Amino acid sequence: MATFTFELVSPERVLFSGPVEQVVVPGDDGDMTILANHAPVMTTLRSGIVAVSVDKGAAKRLYVRGGFADATASGLTILAEVAVPVEEISTDKLAADIKNAEDDIRDAKSDEARAKSEVKLAGLRAMQAAVRG
Repeated sequence: MATFTFELVSPERVLFSGPVEQVVVPGDDGDMTILANHAPVMTTLRSGIVAVSVDKGAAKRLYVRGGFADATASGLTILAEVAVPVEEISTDKLAADIKNAEDDIRDAKSDEARAKSEVKLAGLRAMQAAVRG
């Protein structure tokens, strides 16, 4: 199978950079499978899992939230607001973070604090749903 260059970048680090056979991208309009020589396309991302296939091995799974994907003749680039390898996500820590965010919403002293906590909780729940598969 033909390969192409893929790069996934978050504000903190480059999570992946190299040749791949295919990448499944969680676009806002649905999942897209990108292969070599894919037609140019750009999409915003929803929270979900990017599945990266390299040399017929098991797909590397990376959680992303926010950002965009850009497929061009030279390859695929994903710039994500948040990106974490699935194997680095602790389900226990995630459950504790969700409980803390729920407590923050309940204890919020202002609408602004409540709204900020609600956004955080929504992101954590999206991560939980994506990791569960």
